[in-house]
Amino acid sequence: MHTGGRVMKDFMRTLRLAEVNSGASTREWIAKPGGGELAVFTPSDGSRIGTVLQAGPADYDKVAAEALAAFREWRLVPAPQRGLIVREFANAFREYKEPLGRLVSYEMGKIYTEGLGEVQEMIDVADFAVGLSRTIGGPTLPSERPGHRLMEQWHPLGPIGIVTAFNFPVAVWAWNAMLAAVCGDTCIWKPSSKTPLTAIAVQHICNDVMKAHKLPSIFNLVVGRGAAVGEQMIMDRRLPLISATGSVTMGRHIGEVVARRLGRSLLELGGNNAVIVDASADLDMAFNGVLFGAVGTAGQRCTSTRRLFLHESIADGFLARLVAAYKRVPISDPLDAKTLMGPLIDEGAVNDMLKAIAQAKAQGGEVLVGGERVARPGSYVQPTIVRGPRDMAIVREETFAPILYAFTFTDIDEVIAQHNSVDQGLSSSIFSRDFLNIERFLGPAGSDCGIANVNAGTSGAEIGGAFGGEKETGGGRESGSDSWKLYMRRQTNTINASRAMPLAQGVQFDLE
Repeated sequence: MHTGGRVMKDFMRTLRLAEVNSGASTREWIAKPGGGELAVFTPSDGSRIGTVLQAGPADYDKVAAEALAAFREWRLVPAPQRGLIVREFANAFREYKEPLGRLVSYEMGKIYTEGLGEVQEMIDVADFAVGLSRTIGGPTLPSERPGHRLMEQWHPLGPIGIVTAFNFPVAVWAWNAMLAAVCGDTCIWKPSSKTPLTAIAVQHICNDVMKAHKLPSIFNLVVGRGAAVGEQMIMDRRLPLISATGSVTMGRHIGEVVARRLGRSLLELGGNNAVIVDASADLDMAFNGVLFGAVGTAGQRCTSTRRLFLHESIADGFLARLVAAYKRVPISDPLDAKTLMGPLIDEGAVNDMLKAIAQAKAQGGEVLVGGERVARPGSYVQPTIVRGPRDMAIVREETFAPILYAFTFTDIDEVIAQHNSVDQGLSSSIFSRDFLNIERFLGPAGSDCGIANVNAGTSGAEIGGAFGGEKETGGGRESGSDSWKLYMRRQTNTINASRAMPLAQGVQFDLE
């Protein structure tokens, strides 16, 4: 990999990335991968910051073979011992938190504090996995047959394919990889081609830990084109589970391909998240929740707030305050400590945002603030609020940018129905002090999303709770709760400790 720019060279020196000359890795880097060069750019000023040599089909096959061989060894290690190893990875991430967080910010464009937060998320999920390693288990169930024991147990599943998106270039990998590792699985990671440098940095850190403990290739990396190694990965029968984060279009394709070989898919796809603010809400709390949810990460979180429903009694004042705040948001270099909103990932994202705003105007929407790109090098835009009729077709689409569509309502049941009318179902929120409204929102006829928050915004999930959504969001769950079961295979055992051979349900089958 060839790199350019003083800042990038500093990162490379800190993380020892200058050694990398390959886009495919197990514990050792492949010297001459066959996938061609990939140019890497920073959205902060549009400059080229690196060139990665990508994996080709033969390189992927080598990595997959090593991941399978490593799985056959790793699955035999007791789960608590696997947890102790994962703790070593957590400690390594702690050691590199600052430079890795800075690299996340520089390559992806999220502000520095969010870059640090993403690395902290890696550490947190690794710590969660350490505790999990001592609790994995199944129930012992009462048997209807005398002298019999019925129980369930969980076994490692196999090598796991992990496909991640640019907006969380390291955290989502950790959500999957840390849990999979304590479950006894190995992993093959295909990162976004827009953010490969952070993935390479993480692989270096993992390689150091694996070598220090003489471990097999638990964590593996392939940087390559989707049409080449991506397709090869999702069709690979050696990988019983593909966990993929990205667009609905991508998820449909992956789900169909994996289903044809009867594999498993864990899909985290689009989000079109909404906040409801009723007449009883603490408006200061709601204001802060909406502002971060809509503007944070320049609207490039899958949980970003994209729709805002305000009770008509508080709508005008709330919007006026929000518009004034939008005008004051510092938009600049994501590594500047004063910046609150960095750039979009690339020019394609800028064009998508401007196109969506044009459609909103054509459909009757009024731009209250923003709506333009920022005149400076890099992919910078103004955070935008559009007020308009609820039937704007563009509102049903997820635009990965800081556009907030604002509407008013009078009836709680009506607004919940409107909230649920989109095809996506990831995150949702209500700000309210009205117990009845809160219960409606959380009840079976309330929010149809995988995440439903009360007096908290749509963005900023914690480790421990299962993360994921319904409908076109894909139905996947990662990071917490019992999501570990996705990375294992369930086995039901019947143990006969008697000297008889009774059959279940009282069936008699005796030739005598």
